[in-house]
Amino acid sequence: MKIKTWLLISFFLVMILPIAGAYSLYVWINGYYHDKSFAEYIEKRTELNHIKSVLNNTEYYKKNADIKDIEALTNDQLAITLYSKTGIVLYSSNPLTSGFVAKDQVFKDLYELKQKYNAFIYKEPIYQKGELLGIYEIHLVRKDWVQGVQNRSWLVLASSILFFLLIYAAAVLLLHRKLNRPLKELMRQMHTFAKGEQVTSDLGIRKDEIGELAQAFLAMQDEIERARTHLKAEQQHKELMIASISHDLKTPLTSIQAYAESLQNKALSEKQQYEYREIILTKADMMKHMLEDLTMYTLLQSSSYDLELVAVDGAEFFEMVVSDYEPLCEDQGFTLDVRCEVDGQYTVHPKQLQRVIDNLMSNAWRYGEVGTTIGLAAVNAGNYPTWCFDFVKSALTKQEGCYVIVQNSGQGINKEDKEKLFEPMYQADTARTKAGERGTGLGLNIAKQIIEKHSGTIELVSKEGFGTAVLCWIPRYKGEI
Repeated sequence: MKIKTWLLISFFLVMILPIAGAYSLYVWINGYYHDKSFAEYIEKRTELNHIKSVLNNTEYYKKNADIKDIEALTNDQLAITLYSKTGIVLYSSNPLTSGFVAKDQVFKDLYELKQKYNAFIYKEPIYQKGELLGIYEIHLVRKDWVQGVQNRSWLVLASSILFFLLIYAAAVLLLHRKLNRPLKELMRQMHTFAKGEQVTSDLGIRKDEIGELAQAFLAMQDEIERARTHLKAEQQHKELMIASISHDLKTPLTSIQAYAESLQNKALSEKQQYEYREIILTKADMMKHMLEDLTMYTLLQSSSYDLELVAVDGAEFFEMVVSDYEPLCEDQGFTLDVRCEVDGQYTVHPKQLQRVIDNLMSNAWRYGEVGTTIGLAAVNAGNYPTWCFDFVKSALTKQEGCYVIVQNSGQGINKEDKEKLFEPMYQADTARTKAGERGTGLGLNIAKQIIEKHSGTIELVSKEGFGTAVLCWIPRYKGEI
């Protein structure tokens, strides 16, 4: 039950139960008093008949009458007053009653046994031969009645107080069980979690707001734990990256230092000096590429970094980005087969897309078999170059947009390496590379992030003993950047 509903019901019960209890007490007491009053009335009526038999004597209403019998009747529960027909008090057992009483008061309520709170009152006139002699008034004190009323009043008061205390105690107990205790337990769990300890809770099974709060807390705990795990893994990854980059920079830096020191030897020939300078430039260029990759990777990791895409003509742009690689391929010992057949408009970041192709071509040289042909193509989706391997053709599934394909021939990549190559810092076995060359391990991850920021996809397909191809798909421009 929801706490809101429970509180409304509790409030209603706390309000209605005292009223119901008070009404029940009233009905009970009223019924008791009614039964008691009737029994007392019968009792007093019987007593009254005996008293009337004495007071009906006409001699008591004359001057100097002997009233010893009347005095013998009176006591602390019976008072008798005799009036003349004019209202003069002839006799009263109550010393405070004397003198004269108005006739309208004397003649009021004759022959009626009037029931007052503390007494029954009865008046009756006395006649002799049709002439009014006087009136007697009898007061039958209800001492037991009054005492019973007082006792029951105290009983009602005590019962009411006890009833209210029970209702209050029940409300406090229920509030403690329903609200206070689970909230304290939830606070304890939060403090425990704040100390870094894992928390399990059964409050989530409740069907009320506290259950929803507990479920939200557990969900938050799981989310924070995932965030902690992610941050821990990210920190470990950064530490690994720093260590790896430091190691990769240390190797060419050591070579640069060694060859620079050798250049100070004046005994070197001109040819040796030239070779050493070339090596220093090559190693420096390698270090430059490593730092550029690291800078680009860090930039792409930022959630606030977005590529500014521009609309370009596909034929013109892709013709430009796939050109000028022939001399580089020849220097690396490869031949290059280039094909460009793209039409339509595309939204691209020219510099970053060029970086992608540079990275892919660099990998093709590093992992390809020297003396073979490297294929580079930009074609409309649905088409493919003739030099594509069959397993590459089957992977070209898109029917719109364009593909950028880089393919080499060589040993290929096994399934285990292929699934991890797009992870940052992961590098395939250096035995597969030309002369055991190493890179930063960031190239394919950078290429993946750049292609995804173009709303495209990148896929690596390979077959051992044949070669490897990287397929970049980019969607066609649809009118909005």
